Amino acid sequence: MAPFLDRRDLRFQLFEVLDTARLPQRPRFAEQSRETYDDVLNVAYTVAERYFANHARAADLHEPQVVDGRVVLVPEAAAALRAFREAGFYAAHHDEALGGVQLPWVVMQAVMAHFQAANIGTAGYAFLTIGNANLQRVFASPEQQRRYMLPLIEGRWTGTMALSEPQAGSGLADITTSATPRPDGTYAIRGSKMWISGGEHELAENIVHLVLARIQGGPAGVRGISLFLVPRYRVTPDGAVGEDNHVVLAGLNHKMGYRGTTNTLLNFGEGGETIGELVGEPGQGLSQMFHMMNEARIGVGLGAVMLAQAGYQVSLAYARDRHQGRVPGTRDPQSPPVPIIRHADVRRLLLGQKAVVEGGLALCLYASALVDDVQTGPPEERTDTALLLDLLTPLVKSWPSRHAQDALSDAIQVMGGAGYTRDYPVEMYYRDNRLNPIHEGTEGIQGNDLLGRKLTQANGRGLALLAARMHADLDATSGVEAVREIRSAVALAQTQAHTALETLLGQAGTLDPEALLANANAALELLGTVVVGWMWLRQASVAARALEAARGDDVAFYRGKLQTARYYAAHELPKVRALADLLASVDRSTLDMQDGWF
Repeated sequence: MAPFLDRRDLRFQLFEVLDTARLPQRPRFAEQSRETYDDVLNVAYTVAERYFANHARAADLHEPQVVDGRVVLVPEAAAALRAFREAGFYAAHHDEALGGVQLPWVVMQAVMAHFQAANIGTAGYAFLTIGNANLQRVFASPEQQRRYMLPLIEGRWTGTMALSEPQAGSGLADITTSATPRPDGTYAIRGSKMWISGGEHELAENIVHLVLARIQGGPAGVRGISLFLVPRYRVTPDGAVGEDNHVVLAGLNHKMGYRGTTNTLLNFGEGGETIGELVGEPGQGLSQMFHMMNEARIGVGLGAVMLAQAGYQVSLAYARDRHQGRVPGTRDPQSPPVPIIRHADVRRLLLGQKAVVEGGLALCLYASALVDDVQTGPPEERTDTALLLDLLTPLVKSWPSRHAQDALSDAIQVMGGAGYTRDYPVEMYYRDNRLNPIHEGTEGIQGNDLLGRKLTQANGRGLALLAARMHADLDATSGVEAVREIRSAVALAQTQAHTALETLLGQAGTLDPEALLANANAALELLGTVVVGWMWLRQASVAARALEAARGDDVAFYRGKLQTARYYAAHELPKVRALADLLASVDRSTLDMQDGWF
């Protein structure tokens, strides 16, 4: 079985960079310890290796199909989710009163990283179910939580989010699914939903869909959108699974990758009445769903990182084992071929992957730690922390998704023709990851969100908070010679990015919205590149301080961190200048291009 995870790096990120072992100082985590977290991660690795990695290729080759009206998956998928459930991972981060152990969110995300790396298709069912339950925990009534949320936490049912429609993908203002009030306070749901991951299968007793719909007579646009709990099978007052709720599978979407997760077109109200329950107040559906969406966006970024991680591990092992060619300057044609990792260009490709994987992982776990800080950190800091998390979320979703694709391309390149074949899983990871820049909001949507909302909300305080945190780390490393290159590069890039963004936003009052947002994707890439550079500075500073006392394998590990930080400083951060110049110029190339000119 191919390696899929660097456990040493995961613990480095959690315990040396983020100092997660200090979380038990907070009341919610008081019964926990570093040993608790190590034990949880060990269980996650065992379950991921034994029950998820064992069928990743089979799930890709034998994608879901409909047989006699039922969706059929490879049998190992059910066993995997059963093992996930028995390990307690559906409930792990929830209150003890709900059957959880109150695991910090950053540790929970580290747990999920194992499953995303081992088999992202099967992990998708757990990912969606956890997100569905988390939304209900915030917005559903106590009665709804008893009947719909608890079975999700127990892992007996699964959950989805049902937003898009055939005529309305990301444009949710145009959805037409309707909700008609019934005498008992429930609603009759009618319409179609497209691209619903996990929307139909036989892996659980029931499926709970979170459905966006318009209450009859409600206002047009997003103000008229409400959120409903719509189960596949109706739920009786005592919480048991009842009769069919007429959520009908209209078809499966056949995908390039991510094939282990069913993706469906669902019809509501076909052949009978589909009954749903309103969550919270009418007209609040979009804001409620964004609670799950923002959580999912961090998860998408992490999933991209872990696919790139898995590809990196395979290509690294291949480069060490594959012997071919001789290093320049070798005069003896009879000398044996060298491992291809000896060739400079192969090391370049591997360094590029390592920079993306470990920089992206640092970013995703940093954002996950901010989630814990918002919920359990000092009360006086939570508002600012939430602003910083809001600002970073589009970056966390998009930067890893885009650059994981580059990293996986490099993994294939390292392996040459072998990487292009199904003899190795890297081509599968490449196809799997191509979904990540698309779902939970495309790069265009994330760019518009960043430039059009997140950078300006609270009078730009989020950007100021980010700059303050970066400057604090720059100041703390001013005397550390081993990080000089990355520190100088981050300082310059941060200044360039901040100046360009301030220049552009300073013109917001005189620019029409289209012109302001025309280069939003460049803003996304600009800030993402700088922030990941900051993540590398943080890692490098820890490695530099740890290296003096390091022994054995840790010496090479920390030196690898420092060298990769130097690579990022030399190869990636200089790109910020071009992006900054583009933004500050308010270039109109794309905006002024006409349809007929293509």
